[in-house]
Amino acid sequence: MKQNDQFKDLIEPYFRQWKLIVFCAISALILAFLYLRYTNYQYAANATIKIKDNKATTKLPEISNLQNYGLFKTDQNNVLDEVEVIKSRALITEVVKELKFNIQFFVEGRIQAHEVYENPPLNINFSTTDSILHSIDTTFNIQINSAKDFYFKGITEESKFSIKSNKKVEDEGILYDFGESVETGFGDIIITPVIGQYATKIGSNIRIKISPINKIASFYKSKLQISTKETSSIIKLTITDEVRRKAQLFLDKLIEKYNNDVVNDKQMVVKATSDFINNRLQLVSEELGKVDLTAETIQQQNKLTDLETQSSLYLQSEKENEARIVAAANQIQLVDYMQSHLQENKESNDFLPTNIGIADNGISQVTQRHNQLVAERNRILKHSSEKNPTVVNLSNQIKELKDNLNQSLNSVKSSNEITYNSLLEENNRINSQIYSVPKKQKQFKDIKRQQDIKESLYLYLLQKREESAVSLGVSSPNAKIVDHAYASGKPVSPKKPIIILAALVLGLSFPIGFIYLRNLLDSKVHSISDIKKHTSIPFLGDIPKSSKRKQLIEKVDYTPKAEAFRMVRTNIEFMLQSIEGRAKTIFTTSTTSKEGKSHSSINLALSLSYSGKKVLLIETDIRVPKATNYLNIENNVGVTNYIGNPKLHVNDIVQHLKNNDNLDVIPSGIIPPNPAELLMSNRVDMLFEEVRKSYDYIIVDTAAVGLVTDTLLISKHADMFVYVVRANYIEKHQLQLAQRMYSEKRLPNMAILLNCVDYKKGTGYGYGYGNNPNKKKWWKKLS
Repeated sequence: MKQNDQFKDLIEPYFRQWKLIVFCAISALILAFLYLRYTNYQYAANATIKIKDNKATTKLPEISNLQNYGLFKTDQNNVLDEVEVIKSRALITEVVKELKFNIQFFVEGRIQAHEVYENPPLNINFSTTDSILHSIDTTFNIQINSAKDFYFKGITEESKFSIKSNKKVEDEGILYDFGESVETGFGDIIITPVIGQYATKIGSNIRIKISPINKIASFYKSKLQISTKETSSIIKLTITDEVRRKAQLFLDKLIEKYNNDVVNDKQMVVKATSDFINNRLQLVSEELGKVDLTAETIQQQNKLTDLETQSSLYLQSEKENEARIVAAANQIQLVDYMQSHLQENKESNDFLPTNIGIADNGISQVTQRHNQLVAERNRILKHSSEKNPTVVNLSNQIKELKDNLNQSLNSVKSSNEITYNSLLEENNRINSQIYSVPKKQKQFKDIKRQQDIKESLYLYLLQKREESAVSLGVSSPNAKIVDHAYASGKPVSPKKPIIILAALVLGLSFPIGFIYLRNLLDSKVHSISDIKKHTSIPFLGDIPKSSKRKQLIEKVDYTPKAEAFRMVRTNIEFMLQSIEGRAKTIFTTSTTSKEGKSHSSINLALSLSYSGKKVLLIETDIRVPKATNYLNIENNVGVTNYIGNPKLHVNDIVQHLKNNDNLDVIPSGIIPPNPAELLMSNRVDMLFEEVRKSYDYIIVDTAAVGLVTDTLLISKHADMFVYVVRANYIEKHQLQLAQRMYSEKRLPNMAILLNCVDYKKGTGYGYGYGNNPNKKKWWKKLS
């Protein structure tokens, strides 16, 4: 239940301000609908292209190698490069120039102007050059006066545009006939209407804006978005514009310009290659003719035709002889390896290598026999020792075989050395025959070699020239169009659901945030919940805020204030029901001044008196007395006079109200210089003992306990303390004083009365029916 109360306290401030929250939400929605009604919508156009892989289709290896660079690269990095090419300022600038996006026509409507691109209402012919026109930044108005003439007016003060005319300037501008030359600061222009266009009707206002090409290109460059996917050559292009058709045309023209640029680059590369091949063909043809002539001359003079055949035979013999020399040398080397191995393993009985390449069957048989004996010996040794007669016999046989093998190797080595030496002699003889060929034959070989090289190069270049010619004729675009540019009729910005939702959120957030911040910074006491949160003092009731500053309740009174004091009167009677046989003394105090302490004391006394009880109101706030002002009685003689003058009796200071026989008043009297010392007198005790005998209730209006000690000096005479707290006035931390007084029991039977509660804000219970119960509510008046 406590959590429910906390939740209720949390949301209660927002429910009290529901009108403000609803007003802000409705206002935000109205602003959102106005924004959506008159804002410029953005439309998105999309196009998809695929970057072709030229390497997979080309049949020209050299041209294919060129495609691994620049615009012709087809791997993933190439796709990213192509994205940068498409987004290049140069390419976009060409698109903007061709589509004439730098000249915009705006037809003014009732509230705002809208751009017309595809079918402009006017035709404008410029006499200036394109270079000047593309750098102009100006705006001017055309107002259709009739079917034959129009008013011309420049509206951009900061631009270079100015009107050069001797005609009379009117408020609407300068009057010109259609087709008449209009002199401007950047040259003459001729304006003609487009017949049949709705925008050219009489009275129409047409605003023409001319912007620099670079500015428009930068704008579209920033708007263009290109997305790619990894391991894919598909590229998606997206752009937004206020005019759907402009967005579509821009993307289509951009792709067209890109493909044209790629084709031009390819053709430039192929053409450069063809020119290079033609130049080389001419040079190679001349060199080949000279080499052929030189070779023919040397053959005729030196008769070198048979020597070429002989040289070929000598060279063949030399190669065969060198092969035999190498074979003999290998045999000698293998024998040396085998002998070295036998020497290193002379005392061991390990296996010998077989089939190592020695061309002698006897050595191979001896090696195999040796290995068989070793295997047999090792098998017997697994189950016997080396002293076994069979093992000893096998070891002797193995040793003998090694000696025989060594002798065989020596024999083979000797025979191979003889063969090797004879082959060397033969090789020297063949070399001498080769070296005996005349030096002119070597010259002829060099010329022949050059002749073959030039002829081969010449044929190769002829082939490449034909391939280049074919490539030049079949150059294809680099981008295949997957989807042409398309713009949906639904705008992408602003999005209505998001704008409306955002407006609703902001409309609700602003008042809620304001209320939250106000409550967060608010440190005042407002309601019963604030009292209960900061104190444990019993709550007596709450008094509504008065419409009049000094309003007192009446006997027949159904106002909320009168009902509130009746409720307080009932609670006091319940709290003091144990006291019988004497007057019930009720003290009222507060933390500080201006909390309505005196006002509450008087109205409580009045409420008790109207119930038929005999009531005495004593004003002991002798520093700042206020009760007499509320009741319009004289304050010449009172409490201070009684205390200071022993000759005075209680009846001498009691004043009777004229219109209320049940209520008497003892005013404070003359303000003394020493109030605290005066209240410490025994005469105060005598005063309370005397009056308790004659009244049912004694209401004592005391000083603020948070300012002076006067109340604490006489607190012993109280049966109950009513601690008045003014709502929307006292700080919450000031309730600590009341809590301390209650905890320390310095004010007997203490209870809090919340004064000046604003029921309209929902900070109190609310009592009464009002003075006019027949008053209709505002919504009932509408019916």
